[in-house]
Amino acid sequence: MEKYVIRGGKQLHGEIEVSGAKNAAVAIIPAALMVDGVCRLENIPQISDADMLMTILEHLGAKVRAVNSNTVDIDCTNVRYTDAPYDLMRKIRASYYLIGAMLGRFGAAKTTMPGGCNLGARPIDQHIKGMNALGADVEVAGGFVYANTPDGKLHGARIYLDKVSVGATMNIILAASMARGRTVIENAAKEPHIVDLANFLNSMGADVRGAGTDSVKVNGVERLHGGSYTIIPDQIEAGTYMVACAAAGGEIRIKNVIPRHLESISAKLREMGVTIIEGEDSVVVKSSGKLHRVNVKTMPYPGFPTDMQPQVATALCLAGGTSVITEGIYDNRFKYTNELRKMGAQIQVDGRTAVIEGVDRLTGAPVAACDLRAGAAMVIAGLCAEGTTYVEDIHYIERGYENFVGKLRSLGADIALVSEPDEPGSIKSASAG
Repeated sequence: MEKYVIRGGKQLHGEIEVSGAKNAAVAIIPAALMVDGVCRLENIPQISDADMLMTILEHLGAKVRAVNSNTVDIDCTNVRYTDAPYDLMRKIRASYYLIGAMLGRFGAAKTTMPGGCNLGARPIDQHIKGMNALGADVEVAGGFVYANTPDGKLHGARIYLDKVSVGATMNIILAASMARGRTVIENAAKEPHIVDLANFLNSMGADVRGAGTDSVKVNGVERLHGGSYTIIPDQIEAGTYMVACAAAGGEIRIKNVIPRHLESISAKLREMGVTIIEGEDSVVVKSSGKLHRVNVKTMPYPGFPTDMQPQVATALCLAGGTSVITEGIYDNRFKYTNELRKMGAQIQVDGRTAVIEGVDRLTGAPVAACDLRAGAAMVIAGLCAEGTTYVEDIHYIERGYENFVGKLRSLGADIALVSEPDEPGSIKSASAG
């Protein structure tokens, strides 16, 4: 069993470079299924979700070749319609993007219900609504999603999403890219990774317009051709390091970012008393002294991202005064607060609201990563705590952070990835990544 061992109390100093965006990569990799020819993807993050999706494509007949550590060539010319590996698909939330991609390519799809982190009810009703509008018959049974088109081809439609949904917006864009006619998605989500998916598809010959606004128009095309595309930097990875520095203290430069994508995070950190200096493609974070209390409400982009909620909550555990966090997206995103309480945090949760009373210090303890971003929050807590923190269930963290240990160590953090062998009583160091 692997875990992180963190000895806290060290400020962070230095420079790191952000990897490609997880939330973009996990949609763009399935989108490559629709491309007739070789598709080169650059700036792919080395994370388990991306690896699993590429393995699924290989199972469908794609040729996947690593050019270097963050660049792959994907050739889906000879893919075939077949069942994707159940054991892989059930582990990742992004498996549902294969519904849109497979419908676009084959006119039929069979996927598992989405897996990944348990953040409460995350229904795919808006995905199904969109596919039905495009002419697909969709059935959910036995943990699987089955979708078919009567004549093997989707057709354009006007779709109004009942609520803003990132996943449904991206899935409908995928399916509509090769549908007959024009599709209009109203009340669409606006996140940067939606724009990135649209830009990828357009670079391969699609006609997607208005991504990043609440009205997206997709004119279907006959085929998508090969090409090269570079995935945008990961705003949540960047935000995680920003909050880590804010909480632990110090000064770091985070490179390969798009500062505009970080505006809601930067604004909240400034409100907390942290200095943020934006460059053209970098941000500098300076933090010293006691953080200020703030209130946070997560919202769809450009609001404060739900994927940054656990990290900023952890920092607020050490702020002066009382902070209130309202979770506006998911029902069950405060499970991690039980782990923070083990370290001395004062947090009360009522439904979608958490009230945090700042304390003078956190104390190291054995804790577990409840999900991807909660795991990152446990690491931040360990960086700030007195003593040693042990973080287990780190497979969640490795779903979304490339070389997390190595990057933190380069900033001066005392963190190690260790594995416990079968023999009791000894811990041996593993690679720091």
